[in-house]
Amino acid sequence: MTYVHRLLIVFAAAFSLAALGPLALAQEKGKSDKGGGPDQMQSDKGAAKGKADKGGHDKVKPVKGNHHNGKDLLGDKIKTNGHHVIDKKGDYTAAVDVQGGKIAGMKVTHATKGDIPVTKYKTTKKMAQARGLKLAAFVPVQAIYLGTTYIGYAYVDEFGNEEIYWYPYDMILDGDTGAVEYVPVY
Repeated sequence: MTYVHRLLIVFAAAFSLAALGPLALAQEKGKSDKGGGPDQMQSDKGAAKGKADKGGHDKVKPVKGNHHNGKDLLGDKIKTNGHHVIDKKGDYTAAVDVQGGKIAGMKVTHATKGDIPVTKYKTTKKMAQARGLKLAAFVPVQAIYLGTTYIGYAYVDEFGNEEIYWYPYDMILDGDTGAVEYVPVY
């Protein structure tokens, strides 16, 4: 093949990519699959908000995941049995039930809507990092969980933010019973 033929193929490929580039780009965030204009997008947002307002939190799809280190948030409260509040985000209050030094479950309540559905996840990846800077030379080996399964309790707020609280497997009373494999979709 001659130099001119190769150059022609390169130009044809470049032109094809440039011409098809806008069609190959991913759909804009917030744009409806139905192809509607700005009015359609507003009605889609209103429909999602309407589902959340009617208590359909389980129908709101998460758009962003916020990972929290539940072990650090719980701290020394793991030593006392009972219901312990670990986090508050706006009108949402996340609390864990501790029995015998292990977490028996998590409950999330909304100030006006009541109980919110909680999903239980499991993964082998460390999704939440410890707070603060720790140099590797100063972290004791016992403080590092290697090859551990992590269990996460999650809820989705009305804005589509998924708040997930991760714990090492050995802190959970019933292990991975009822837990689904965590696959981030965002």
